[in-house]
Amino acid sequence: MRAQGATAEVFLTAFKTLPRKEQDIFLSEVMKDKKLREDLIDIAIAESRAKDRSRSFRDFLKAQK
Repeated sequence: MRAQGATAEVFLTAFKTLPRKEQDIFLSEVMKDKKLREDLIDIAIAESRAKDRSRSFRDFLKAQK
């Protein structure tokens, strides 16, 4: 693990050790923050589409007409 990710790794480990109720409370607080919520939604969408086939921008525009 690089030093840059070490804090995140410690944080994730600490989060996983919390009781489920405490995890739920934490995540509820995160979701109240509009920017964090939008970032999480963007990440989830990107992950769900990661294996989708891509198409050219021209093909996309043709489909829009």
